[in-house]
Amino acid sequence: MKKIFFLFLVTIALNASAQIYEPVEWATSVEKTSEKEFVLIATATIEEGWHLYSQNVPEDGPIATTFTYEEIYGMEVVDKTSEGEGHEVYDNVFEMDIKYFENKAVFKQKIKLNQPHGGIINGVVEFMVCNDKSCLPPKEVDLTFNLK
Repeated sequence: MKKIFFLFLVTIALNASAQIYEPVEWATSVEKTSEKEFVLIATATIEEGWHLYSQNVPEDGPIATTFTYEEIYGMEVVDKTSEGEGHEVYDNVFEMDIKYFENKAVFKQKIKLNQPHGGIINGVVEFMVCNDKSCLPPKEVDLTFNLK
């Protein structure tokens, strides 16, 4: 009985410490720029003290923020995903100058639909966040863009 009670306590302790901290929340929106053209907007809200890395980081640096979009017949991705200005500063964790975002980051992707579409486009963002002392493992988040 003592072994079962001890195993129960260890299980509770592991579950309590295994909760994942998520300092970034993602929201999506869409701007319609013409009958066939749209801008997919992904906005990251970043907790105080944390920073989200740019899509363009130096070699041997952190995982860059990366967007992928589902392939849909008749959909054309126009250019690369753009991002806001951010800050380029010396990062103590990686010991190099890196561009990152604090508080909020906005990413925009232009698309063109050459065929009628049902109205939903799915994507995935992979990203990494750090504070001045440590980094969280890279994470993938599903994104849904509603064209209607």
